[in-house]
Amino acid sequence: MRLTTVTILDFGADCNEQSNTQHIQAAIDIASRLGGGKVVVPAGRYRTGPLFLKSNIELHLCSGAVLSFSNDPADYAVVTSRWEGVQQSVYASCIYAEDEENISVTGMGTLDGQGEKWWRLFREKSPELAYPRPKLISFHNCRKVKIQNISLEAAPSWTIHPVKCENVMISGVTITNPADSPNTDGIDPESCKGVHISDCHIDVGDDCIAIKAGTEETNDPGSCENITIANCTMVHGHGGVVLGSEMSGSIRNVVISNCVFQKTDRGIRMKSRRGRGGTIEDIRVCNLVMDHVNCPFILNLYYFWGPKGNEQRVWDKKPYPLDASTPYFRRIHFQNITARNVHASAGFLYGLAEQFLEDITFHCIDISMAEKALPAIPAMMAGIAPTAKQGFYTAFSRRILFERVSITGHEGPAFILEGTEAVEINACRGDHEPITEKQISETKTVY
Repeated sequence: MRLTTVTILDFGADCNEQSNTQHIQAAIDIASRLGGGKVVVPAGRYRTGPLFLKSNIELHLCSGAVLSFSNDPADYAVVTSRWEGVQQSVYASCIYAEDEENISVTGMGTLDGQGEKWWRLFREKSPELAYPRPKLISFHNCRKVKIQNISLEAAPSWTIHPVKCENVMISGVTITNPADSPNTDGIDPESCKGVHISDCHIDVGDDCIAIKAGTEETNDPGSCENITIANCTMVHGHGGVVLGSEMSGSIRNVVISNCVFQKTDRGIRMKSRRGRGGTIEDIRVCNLVMDHVNCPFILNLYYFWGPKGNEQRVWDKKPYPLDASTPYFRRIHFQNITARNVHASAGFLYGLAEQFLEDITFHCIDISMAEKALPAIPAMMAGIAPTAKQGFYTAFSRRILFERVSITGHEGPAFILEGTEAVEINACRGDHEPITEKQISETKTVY
C-alpha cells in the first residue's frame, strides 16, 4: 500500500482564512480513504475549529506551524467521552479521535488552544458553556497512538487525554498552560494499557501527569496499567505525577523514573476515598529530584474533593465494612529521591481505618525543609490543618519500611505513627529521634 503525503495548502488552507476547519479536515479524510499517510501543516498560523483524526494518519506540524483553535463553543460538536472519570456528553476536543488506529500528531509546530476565553466562561459559570470544556487532544478507544515533539499551549481544559487506548507513546512534548488556569492538566492517561511518556516538559495549572481509571459513576471503567514515565520535567502544577482519585478500574504496573519536579504543590500523589473501589498496586518510583514542593509523597484514602466528597463515609475515621467500593493501595516503592525546600511535610501516608495501606517502602530518600517554610495542607482530607516542616506522618498502614531516609530542618518528630502495624525504621537520620507508635500513644499526639 502506498502512503500519501499532502499539505493542507493543497486543500485550500490559508493563513488569511477566518477558519480552515473544512480544508484541514478534507485533507485528513481524503488521505485516510487513500490508505493513510502524512498530512503536513506548513509554517504559518492557521485558524481552525476542532479536527477529527482518522486511522493511519500522521498530522505533522512543521517548525513554525501553528494551529490556532476556535474559542467559540458553537464551533464544537458534542461527543460522548469521559470527563473527570464519568462517561458523559462533552465538547469534542480540539483534536479528537474515536475507535481509530495508528494515529499520530508530530512535528516541531504548536497547537494553541486559546484557552483564555474557555477559562473565563468556566470561572463565570456561563450558560454559554453548556458542556465540559474541550481538551486540546483526546483520543477515545484508539490503538497505536503517537504524540511527538510538538508544543501545546493554552489548553481549554486537560491538554492530552487518551481514554481506553492501547499502545500510546508521548515523547518530546512541551506543554505550557498558565499556573492559574483551571483544570489544565498536562497528560492524563485514563483506563489505558501500554502508555509510555518520556522526555516531556510540562508547566501547567493543575496536575502535570495524572493517571486515572474512571469513577464509580461509570460502568466498566477499565484499568490503567503498564505505564512508564521517564526523563520529564514538571513545573508548577498541583502535582508532579498523580494517581487517582478516579481509580475505580484500578491502576497497576507503573514505573516513574529520572524526573525533576520544580514548584509543584505536591510530588508523587496517590488519592482516593470510600465509594471509589479499585486498587493502586505495583508502583515503582525512582531517581527523582524535587525542589520547592509542599509535600513530596502523599498516599491518601480520605480524599474529599469533588462530588460526594462531604459525605460522612469520606471523612469518618471509624472502620467501615469491606466491600467492592473500598479502595486499596499496596506494593508501592520509592527509591533514590531527593526533595529540597520542602514546606509542609516530608510525607503523608493515610490509609483507611478498615483497609490499611500495605507494603510501602522508602529507600535512600533525602529530604530537607525550606528555611522559610510556608504552612500548607499536605493532603486534602478533613481534619488536616496547614503544617510546616513536619516529618513523615503515617496512619492506618502496615508493613511500611523506611530505610536510609534522611530528613533535615524538620520540627517535631522525624516519623509520626498512628494506628500502624509492622513499621520498620532502619538507618534513618533526622534532626530529632524518630518517634515510635508506643511513644505517640503515651504523648497522645494528635493530627
